Amino acid sequence: MSVALTELGMYLDQCLRTDQFQDYCPNGLQVEGRPQIAKLATGVTACQSFLNAAIDWGADAVLVHHGYFWRGEAPQVVGIKRRRLATLLINDVSLLAYHLPLDAHPQLGNNARFGCLIGIDVQLQKPLQPNVPDGLGNIGSLPEPVSAAEFVVKLERITGRRALHVGESEALVRRIAWCTGAAQDYINAAVKAGADLFVTGEASEQTVHVAREEGVHFVSAGHHATERYGVQALGEHLAEQFSLEHRFIDIDNPV
Repeated sequence: MSVALTELGMYLDQCLRTDQFQDYCPNGLQVEGRPQIAKLATGVTACQSFLNAAIDWGADAVLVHHGYFWRGEAPQVVGIKRRRLATLLINDVSLLAYHLPLDAHPQLGNNARFGCLIGIDVQLQKPLQPNVPDGLGNIGSLPEPVSAAEFVVKLERITGRRALHVGESEALVRRIAWCTGAAQDYINAAVKAGADLFVTGEASEQTVHVAREEGVHFVSAGHHATERYGVQALGEHLAEQFSLEHRFIDIDNPV
């Protein structure tokens, strides 16, 4: 089976509510390829290795969280940008990218899927910033308190990499706040919401001091590692919705 590129793009824009976000990049179709899509490859970032693997598999289109044309970047089509765009255009492969809309989707988004993996049912997840329009981040409670060390071990099993933990390992935690990717500044919202522990992908120097002085546990689990799950869920959803062949291609990134 296949679906028209235009139909797929319209469905994604509606599903992810792209018109409700002020983002750092264009969401939706970024590079137009062949008009019909039968094989869809998904990944976190449209890097060259991902594009090569998708084309080797025979993808008609690729769907990613981190695409191109970021606000403030140089507009010239040279170097890496030229090579990546040439790869897509020569092979007639479309690129669709969804950044904040994919983070925020209440069922298929990065935060929703990550929350389920750490043990908080999607129905029990609440917005971390309920009074902020389209604010990112979620908060919820584990079924039972666990030690911070036990929680971090589980997190490392999920992501497959070591995490940075700030806090006492033996302390019990239950109320968990999280926002995938580079959301370390959301630790202040987590403190305000009464979280015991806040998880995100990256850390800044000042994040450690905030965690120590506010008495909240902080865990940095990897930008790439925490954002692998929404695009997979979205790809699986589209495969079922349109009877597409789907493959998630993970290009390892230690950050």
